[in-house]
Order: sequence, then structure tokens, then C-alpha cells
Amino acid sequence: MEQPDFFPIPSPCIGVCEANAKGYCKGCLRSREERLYWQKMTDDQKHQVMRLLSMRKTKIRNRQLDAMAAPEVGVEAQSGFLFEDEG
Repeated sequence: MEQPDFFPIPSPCIGVCEANAKGYCKGCLRSREERLYWQKMTDDQKHQVMRLLSMRKTKIRNRQLDAMAAPEVGVEAQSGFLFEDEG
């Protein structure tokens, strides 16, 4: 059983308010519906949205780390590798 909240759950909005191609806010990562109905949600619903936001942030962070860790192979390296043994 969850402990009741004594204070209202604040909106995760950070004032960026621009949607990406999938409709999620680039600032707070909420969907259009989550942004639209935030004020009408129960505290349990808001907590669920906050958990979803945490998962979305983790997913984005992991993608960024994977992209940084992946070796970049340039055209020079590719063509050099393909023709390395010819000569």
C-alpha cells in the first residue's frame, strides 16, 4: 500500500514544450495525452506517468551511450580495408 501524498505532484514540464516526431515533448518526455490531461489525473496516474518518464529518460540515455561507444567507420577506413590486400 502506497503512502498518501501530502503535497501535490508537480508537473514535470521544464518549459521546452516542443514535440518530437513521435509526439513526445522534447523537454519533459510526456506524450500529448499525458500533457493534456495532467491536471485531471489522480495522484496514482501522475506517479505512473513519472515512472514512464524515468524509463523513457533511461532509454534515451542508453541510446546516447551506445552511439558514443560505437566506433565510427569513415569512408577512408572502409575503402582502405576493402583494398588492403591488393597491390
